[in-house]
Amino acid sequence: MNLVHQQFGANAGQSIQQTINTTADAAKPSISVIGLGYVGAVSCACLAHLGFSMTGVDVSLEKVRAVKEGRSPIVEERLGELLAEGVRLGRIDATQNLVAAVLGTDVTFLSVGTPTAPDGSCDLTYVRQASRAIGQALAMKEGFHVVVLCCSVPPGTTLDCVAVEVAAASGKKLGLDFGIAFNPEFLREGVAVADFYAPPKTVVGASDKRTEEIVSRIYGAVDKNIQFCSIAGAEMVKYVDNVWHATKVAFGNEIGRLCKSLDIDSHEVMNIFVTDTKLNLSPYYLKPGFAFGGSCLPKEVRAVAHLAEAQDCDLPLIQSLGVTNQRHIAEAARLVEALMDDRGAQRIGFLGVTFKPGTDDLRESPTLELMAMLEAKGASLKVYDPNLRFNDNLLGQIAYVRHACPSQARVMDGMESMCLADADTLCANADVIVVSHATDEFRRAIEARRPGQPVIDLARLYKVLPVDNAGYQGIAW
Repeated sequence: MNLVHQQFGANAGQSIQQTINTTADAAKPSISVIGLGYVGAVSCACLAHLGFSMTGVDVSLEKVRAVKEGRSPIVEERLGELLAEGVRLGRIDATQNLVAAVLGTDVTFLSVGTPTAPDGSCDLTYVRQASRAIGQALAMKEGFHVVVLCCSVPPGTTLDCVAVEVAAASGKKLGLDFGIAFNPEFLREGVAVADFYAPPKTVVGASDKRTEEIVSRIYGAVDKNIQFCSIAGAEMVKYVDNVWHATKVAFGNEIGRLCKSLDIDSHEVMNIFVTDTKLNLSPYYLKPGFAFGGSCLPKEVRAVAHLAEAQDCDLPLIQSLGVTNQRHIAEAARLVEALMDDRGAQRIGFLGVTFKPGTDDLRESPTLELMAMLEAKGASLKVYDPNLRFNDNLLGQIAYVRHACPSQARVMDGMESMCLADADTLCANADVIVVSHATDEFRRAIEARRPGQPVIDLARLYKVLPVDNAGYQGIAW
């Protein structure tokens, strides 16, 4: 919890202005906010409390009058109090005249509605209209102006829609005459004011360094660790957050239905589940990579799906996990098969074959399923895995795989003859290299391979992806 939130939450009667005064005394840009709904009204009030001069804009005369008079246009804790304070201190005004608001400010936050279109897409009508009006204002204005889009929109909207509309209407150039940024909001209705002052994260994708610095100056009082990324990445973050939250709700409800059918208290189960922040509530399983496998996950997903079916309990999310996992393996096969078709590649070498690095466990390794798919297409397979030892333990696993996954039987029968002594030998004898484990040994082998040799990376070998690395591609990046 940062100092601003501590003061704001601990003593509602005290202003947090003393916290603001400890920050660098840089000139605060004046800000117009287009759209006075949940995000726009909260932004107006909270930024005014931080000392910014704010102008709210909306087509609704009722909302404009409410904000102008220091009344909240929506039900939101503490919002009315902050709006009244901002009006009393002369920091908040409101108007229906968008062009005038933009002309009188340095930065414009665009926070209009983005409803669902009949075909399920995002309706950008209001975004386009507002962007054109911003451009009309900029055509009459001198100096650099920053436009910050805060709506939930598909990736590409900020640059391909907003920036294009502003430039066309203003006749001005992005990066020279105006800057543009995407700044997703993470405000929960009902506690939006508290969230503004103690954000879970602040994400900014900006068109240029000048715009980045201006937006940083606005949020510096509430978040010293702003996360900067590409504009499209920032747009996608907002969608991913909300889809993940929806997934969690759906997952919790499916577990609840299954528990109820078994006369188990679902809250007892999930109260324990959420205490595990090492695995259950962590980034551990959330980085895109290859399919899940091993002795536990596939088997137990099947077991829970079967249990639900036996209880006549429809759990579409959980029951679809095996399907989506298989499709991910099929995508890896598609990438390799494209190289087989386009380049005539037949020798496919695998760096890593166990279900994850640091183990000799072959049980339900998704790499084995991928190998079986490619062998069926006529590929010649070779493998190097430093953890494979052809002893009684491994022979027992091979027998297990033959029983549990008949489709992999031929691969298991030929496994010992496929294995090579080291990674360099494998790379030298492969047309395509498939990497299943992110290890230093395999990174060195990939970096030493012959120029242009195709690589399918299933494990994300590098945090920063290679630049100009011909032939290298990841499965989900």
